[in-house]
Amino acid sequence: MLRQYELVERVKEYDPDADEALLNRAYVYTVQKHGSQKRASGDPYFSHPVEVAGLMTDLKLDQETIITALLHDTVEDTLATIEDIEKNFGPDVARLVDGVTKLSKIEQMPENERAAENLRKFLLAMSEDLRVLLVKLADRLHNMRTLHFIRKPEKRRRIARETMDIYAPLAQRVGMYEYMREMQLLAFEQLEPEGYATITGRLEQIRSQAGGQVDDIALKIKQALAEGDVSVEIKGREKHPYSIWKKMAERHVNFEQITDIMAFRVLTDNIEDCYRALGILHTNWQMVPGRFKDYISTPKANGYRSLHTSLIYSGSMRVEVQIRTREMHRLNEFGLAAHWAYKQGGKSPDGQVGWLRDLIEIIDSSQDAEEMLEHTKMAIYQDRIFAFTPKGALFQLPKGATPVDFAFAVHTDIGAHAVGAKINARHMPLRTPLQNGDVVEIIKGANAEPQLSWLGFVVTGKARAAIRRSVRLKERSEVSAIGKMLFDDICERLPTKIGKKAIAAALERLELEDQDEMMFEMGAAKLSDRAVMEALVPGSTADLPEPPRQEKTISIKGLTPGMGYQLANCCHPVPGDRIVGLRHLGQGVEVHAIDCLELANDADADWLDLSWGEQSQGAVGRLKVVLYNRPGTLAEMAGIFANNNANVLNLGMSDRDGPFHTYDVDLEVQDLAHLTRIISAIRASDAVAEAERI
Repeated sequence: MLRQYELVERVKEYDPDADEALLNRAYVYTVQKHGSQKRASGDPYFSHPVEVAGLMTDLKLDQETIITALLHDTVEDTLATIEDIEKNFGPDVARLVDGVTKLSKIEQMPENERAAENLRKFLLAMSEDLRVLLVKLADRLHNMRTLHFIRKPEKRRRIARETMDIYAPLAQRVGMYEYMREMQLLAFEQLEPEGYATITGRLEQIRSQAGGQVDDIALKIKQALAEGDVSVEIKGREKHPYSIWKKMAERHVNFEQITDIMAFRVLTDNIEDCYRALGILHTNWQMVPGRFKDYISTPKANGYRSLHTSLIYSGSMRVEVQIRTREMHRLNEFGLAAHWAYKQGGKSPDGQVGWLRDLIEIIDSSQDAEEMLEHTKMAIYQDRIFAFTPKGALFQLPKGATPVDFAFAVHTDIGAHAVGAKINARHMPLRTPLQNGDVVEIIKGANAEPQLSWLGFVVTGKARAAIRRSVRLKERSEVSAIGKMLFDDICERLPTKIGKKAIAAALERLELEDQDEMMFEMGAAKLSDRAVMEALVPGSTADLPEPPRQEKTISIKGLTPGMGYQLANCCHPVPGDRIVGLRHLGQGVEVHAIDCLELANDADADWLDLSWGEQSQGAVGRLKVVLYNRPGTLAEMAGIFANNNANVLNLGMSDRDGPFHTYDVDLEVQDLAHLTRIISAIRASDAVAEAERI
């Protein structure tokens, strides 16, 4: 175990400006708080956080991370609180310790409530400050080094399985291959003791039989490169035992059939020498087809850079060679931690932010989807949050999700009847964005139902679909009620009494399923009064005057003869509007009103100066109408449209907000003057709070 002065000296070696007094105080604090607690090995418990802090100094991390490592178990395992830590060591350290404590809590969930992948995602997402994750990985690595002291085999296997499934992949994902390999080796020893013993024994045999074979091959490679005037450092080793075990399992072969047991790293001074070395090796030895990978020009998603090739050294012996610069090697082995230490070396206050930007740029530049899946980037789950039910069930949601999203994720019925929420035992509005680790309790009401206004803040597709479905059902009943009023009016105007048989016959003539569908079609203006009258009493419309037919002739000036066009759906231009045409290569012309906001998004299109032909009449105008929420207002609006000879093509509710209902209405009108008269008439109505063209 590192002594107090040894730990401080380690930090001061790479960070002379570190606060020596603060580091000493943190060391003493963890010793005092853990007191007489013991580990399974019999060592004082405080030896563990001290060793974790030592691992952090190996990575040359900043003093806040070292102090966090020293204190990382105090809140969970002693009487210390986050408030105590903030008071003694400042808000940054308190925040980091709190982060590590939260990560530890998730480990304690029952296995049936947490899939390994969910836990990995949660750990990544919770590590908003990546130093938290680095401390957690070091914590797990030291626990694995002392795992053999735990007496119960089942507990050792559980911890080893968790390490293999969760922490080793996490270390890989952030590029900390040194940690990953050691975790895998220690876990492999516990999970497959026979396989571990067999492979390590065979490797020992190879070493004793082949003598200095690794050194001989390394020397031959170095000599070949020296003849090509490339100065390098070469490191040779046998493949990792767990890596060999995986290959045996994947290829269904025994140990003797694994031909690439040996691997060599060639470290150069610069990138140019990497490619020169590659050419020399391929000239002197035959390469194995399909085994060359260039991760220098195309880095892995976690920032890993190197050239990989396999050579046929002699007979069937294959050797794997990795070629990289010394700087690449440092970053590859310790991944994000190496980036962190490098950035902190300049004492830039923006160090972490700049490092994150570097990482995101690496991620964004990756075009290989398979690569992205294999080496999941650190930021991949930063757009996700993880929240719990009061019973501990874990739910993954998009960032920005609210209690309403959470409720629908748990069960549609819970979302449909939500009236309130408690977040971490505090009453909070339903629109409150959730944070990682929140415990959410949904308060239900027996008669509650989804509100249209929820669409303004929910983010999940499931919640939006359920809300829309519920609102549509309510809208349908209201529109059907309007249709029923119109139907009753028609029945009063007909000369004979309308009974069930007449209605059934009418439904058959109109090809409708039932009376409810007919009411809805009438209320939505999809079925005319005249058609219903004729269906109910055939011949009853013979003496009625034909409704005036509007001749719809649209002509556009400024187009090449034969050029196709369409009126834009975003602004719905009508004759009388000033218009412009947008022409895209291989497409027709889209006609917009000159003040359409969408024009700004089509700067690359060809713009055409257009105008309406003299006889242009008939187009679709769209209105937004806000009605007071009281009986009869929708019918009054429909009457205004009818009185002004405007045909309603589409009517839909877009918002329901207490005393107001907002409708989007598509009207068939003659021209701009006709549409303007309708808007004036609508605004003059007591039923209307607001009306405007959209």
